[in-house]
Amino acid sequence: MEALYVLEPGSFIRKDGEALKIVKEGSTVAEIPARGLKRLTLVGYVSLSGAVLDFLIHHRIETVFMTPTGRFRARLMLDEHPHVARRQAQYARLGEKTFVLEAARRIVAAKLENQVRHLRRRARDHGIGELEKIALRIHGLQRALRATQDLEVVRGIEGYGTRLYFEAFPFLLRNNLFSFPGRRRRPPTDPVNAMLSFVYTLLTNEVLGAIKAAGLDPYLGSLHEVAPGRPSLACDLVEEWRVLGDRLVLSLINRRYVTPEDFVVRTRSLPEDEPDRVRSVEMKPAALRALIGSYERQMQARIKTEVTGDERQFRWLVHEQVRRFARSLEEPEAVYEPFCIGH
Repeated sequence: MEALYVLEPGSFIRKDGEALKIVKEGSTVAEIPARGLKRLTLVGYVSLSGAVLDFLIHHRIETVFMTPTGRFRARLMLDEHPHVARRQAQYARLGEKTFVLEAARRIVAAKLENQVRHLRRRARDHGIGELEKIALRIHGLQRALRATQDLEVVRGIEGYGTRLYFEAFPFLLRNNLFSFPGRRRRPPTDPVNAMLSFVYTLLTNEVLGAIKAAGLDPYLGSLHEVAPGRPSLACDLVEEWRVLGDRLVLSLINRRYVTPEDFVVRTRSLPEDEPDRVRSVEMKPAALRALIGSYERQMQARIKTEVTGDERQFRWLVHEQVRRFARSLEEPEAVYEPFCIGH
């Protein structure tokens, strides 16, 4: 097993010979062979033994800690990559205003194009004219994007395009048990946003792992500014994959693999000078298993790429795209082409 997700709240992971045991309330709920493990994701309140921690470090197993709402908390991954020259090229190129502008422009152009293709396909499939109208408005932003020489305008176009796209999201839901009040992130306040936030975190971690494997610095990008604790390059390069996460969430909801009963609402008090309470929605283990299972199947699926026409497994395509971005940093004639979904 290459990837393991531990979802049971209050569980404890310990090592027993060549196996990892997941223990809850004194009972073993799962036992997984440790051999071949490459990625471990701990969701919510999960703890592990010192022997497990030593095993993870020794075998260089990428380990990610996430909150129950899908926010990234921490990562255990050794950084001993030999590509010093590649990082030097990254710092040099991402210090050039012209390169930064063009890189950000290409990332946003691909994100907008993916949104347009997604909405138009759903408009055709279901005969929803409003989706086509919103797709046209997003498509119209491409002209302004090509014309601008201002990075802040590029960022503004990305933000406006995303707002338009999420205005269309209620029309994509075909299950009257769910509604979408608009994008709500920190924390997510409804089941749809809870699933979106979680799958976006999974995708960002996927891209972040590929960036580290390629020897790049994940904290310096182009579209997203440098900010404490934010992997800006991962935030840049995940943009081209977000629509895949949207499609996954919509599929689970519209095919009724999840129900409103698969979510729990939590509230917490704000500081004393702000007496209101903030609401957050989390997935129960059944919904988490459904989402993660669908995510892993998608990552292992094969797809034909527009750039080369070859078939690639999604997970390796993410790594390939990051390597292409690295080449654009090292080779002046190389141009990064973000991934676009099929029409």
